Amino acid sequence: MRVPIFQLDAFTTRRCAGNAASVVLLERFPDDGLLGAIAAENNLSETAFLVPDRARYRLRWFTPTVEVPLCGHATLASAAVVMERLEPGRRRVVFESLSGRLTVRRMGSHYVMDFPARPSQLIATPAGLANALGAVPVDVVANEFNYMVLLDNAQVVRDLAPDLAAIARFETSGVIVTAAGEAPYDFVSRYFAPAKGVPEDPVTGAAHCMLAPYWAQRLAKTSLRGFQASRRGGEVRCRLDGGRVELCGECAFYLEGTAEI
Repeated sequence: MRVPIFQLDAFTTRRCAGNAASVVLLERFPDDGLLGAIAAENNLSETAFLVPDRARYRLRWFTPTVEVPLCGHATLASAAVVMERLEPGRRRVVFESLSGRLTVRRMGSHYVMDFPARPSQLIATPAGLANALGAVPVDVVANEFNYMVLLDNAQVVRDLAPDLAAIARFETSGVIVTAAGEAPYDFVSRYFAPAKGVPEDPVTGAAHCMLAPYWAQRLAKTSLRGFQASRRGGEVRCRLDGGRVELCGECAFYLEGTAEI
């Protein structure tokens, strides 16, 4: 079976920057083993699988090793595929996903995603976390998905070279590190998820569902500008609205073709 496949760079206006995602268009979802094999073959942090469902699309996301409940950059890429390739001129699309109904609207060259917020609670620093990171946490917060570690400043975040094997052994999907930003950014971050087959994710929408409510409370503002300081790097604009977070970003198409599966 030959199916359309796209590769886009999300949360950037430049190719070979931001976070790369594959988007595969299907008539129906095959078995999970095949979806996982395709994602492993693509070998990007996430592959999105899209299935049209009347006026909406069903959407699933896979890393090279596991299915994940939410992925921001691959949703951004999927929205661009729908509104720029599959249905040009469309300004809004609704995805049905493991995280419920996700709406994305087009605003000029940007896409605005409506995602669930992921609040967190302050916890004691888990044993071994400072050694795994190679930095002393100022604070550690957690939710059911990730640890998030506040560090002294943005340069510490940028210079971090963690022990990824040690991070993979913690009982959490991943570790976000963050610090107050340097102008024009309110905060900077990085995200390590080796347990999910993603040693460092370049730009992570789902991480900003946790970062946005944390920094909104800390800075007493609801509109925020974040920069994920990976090697590729990318900007995420966030707006907290109650229990939801709007994430805004752009995409660059890199590859379009067909896959034999």
